[in-house]
Amino acid sequence: MKKRFALPVLLSLFLIPTLMSAQENTFKINILSPIFKTLNLQYEHKIKENSSVQLGFFYTGYSVGETSFSGFGITPEYRFYLSSTEAPQGVYVAPFLRYQSFNLSEESTDSEATFTTIGGGAIIGKQWIFKEKVVLDLFIGPAYNSGSVDVKSGTDSFDVGTFDGFGLRTGFCLGIAF
Repeated sequence: MKKRFALPVLLSLFLIPTLMSAQENTFKINILSPIFKTLNLQYEHKIKENSSVQLGFFYTGYSVGETSFSGFGITPEYRFYLSSTEAPQGVYVAPFLRYQSFNLSEESTDSEATFTTIGGGAIIGKQWIFKEKVVLDLFIGPAYNSGSVDVKSGTDSFDVGTFDGFGLRTGFCLGIAF
């Protein structure tokens, strides 16, 4: 019975200090997202003195014209910090990829479809950490997504322009560092 508990106890002794290291991880929410009826969460982990990886996730229920979107997206990115401070704070550039999956509907034509995209881009931003806990992250950059619509019923008259082609990725995130 003691052997069953030994491994979890040992892992906890090594993992908890690693996870609790000051300013090596951040958890953020993009506060611009609710404008577009979206919840956007991001987790960042420092991997080197001047770099980190971040994984973003969003869920949306958004309408463009007569087309209603509901679905999610996943955005992995690698951040290179250019400033003299250590990651995860300071000025950075970050290439990213993005996968999106949506259900589409148009009430006027009684049409339904699925829409998936894959894309990427690069952002430039600045992240501050105040009082070793509060995170503020501002970023902007070009993005490109390419996708396909799979019509389930009705006509193929969906307006997917907002999520397909060239666009701008922006963010104003608040969070915590731990």
